Parts: sequence; structure tokens; C-alpha cells
Amino acid sequence: MPNGQGWPQRRSIRLGGFDYAGAGAYFVTVCVQHRVCLFGSVIDDEVRLNEAGETILDRWTRLPSRYARIEVDAVVVMPNHVHGIIMVNHDDDWRGEPRPVLGDIVGWFKTMTTNEYIRGVRERGWEPFPGRLWQRNYYEYIIRNERAHERIRAYIAANPSRWPFDEENPGRTITR
Repeated sequence: MPNGQGWPQRRSIRLGGFDYAGAGAYFVTVCVQHRVCLFGSVIDDEVRLNEAGETILDRWTRLPSRYARIEVDAVVVMPNHVHGIIMVNHDDDWRGEPRPVLGDIVGWFKTMTTNEYIRGVRERGWEPFPGRLWQRNYYEYIIRNERAHERIRAYIAANPSRWPFDEENPGRTITR
């Protein structure tokens, strides 16, 4: 369906009516544009991050320093994407600061890492990326209970061992 400017309207993958500023745990996946492997490689089922990948991981783990009411849980930086769990915590003392919306948190992560990656290209010889560093959107799943939380943690931990089958792997030779 076209928007007011004649462009097709993007279909939202977000859950309609859900408060993404609300407390909860979210499984997030952010992918590099065109699935270019910029952050390292997987060797013997283990991720070997390059300097860029280490920078991406560091920025993810420092998200709570930007958003005081969040925690990060399990995370893996793969050669061309990041899987992680973000937990947004609220309590009755929430006063004076706006509640972060999940999209704002992910957007800030993408902006900061893009800026750092551009500096790395200029100053440290990192591989340039064509156009944008990250795909325009991101995947998110609302974690509704502890069983799902544990299942997603296990998925994140096992992600490197599934790299040969991963649809995000541009060199994938094995299909299931």
C-alpha cells in the first residue's frame, strides 16, 4: 500500500499494540547490510572476532551505560550479525528520565557502531562497507517467560556451531 508520497509502505514486524518502552526481555538480531562479513570469522565452531568485531561487542556490552534502566544478557557477535538479549527494567522510582523504547536502544547502538566503524576504516584500515553498515531494520522477539529466555540463551551460545547452516552466512554450503 503506498504512503502519501507514492512509495510502498513498509510492513512493520513489531507486535501491534505492544509497549516497547515497557519492562521486559527482548531477543534482538541486527544484521550487516548485504550480509558482508566484517567482524571476523568462525573457525572450528568458535567466533574469532577481528578488531571491528571486538568494538561491536564492546559497544553492545556498554549499552547500560547509555540507558541506565537496561541490562544486557547473552550476546554473540557473528561475522555479519549480532544476537543479544536486552532486558528493560522499570520500578516505581522511574522519574526524571524518559523510558527508553527498544527501537531507540537498537537505533543508538547502530548509530554509535556505524560511527566507530567509519573511524576504523579511516584510521585502522578496516574493510570498508558499501552504503550502510547495518540493514535498515532489526529482528526482535519478546521473551515472555523463563523457559523462552533459557532457550534463546542456548540459541545464542550455539550460534557459532550453526554457522555452516546459517542463512546469514554468505559462504554457506550446507543446507538443512
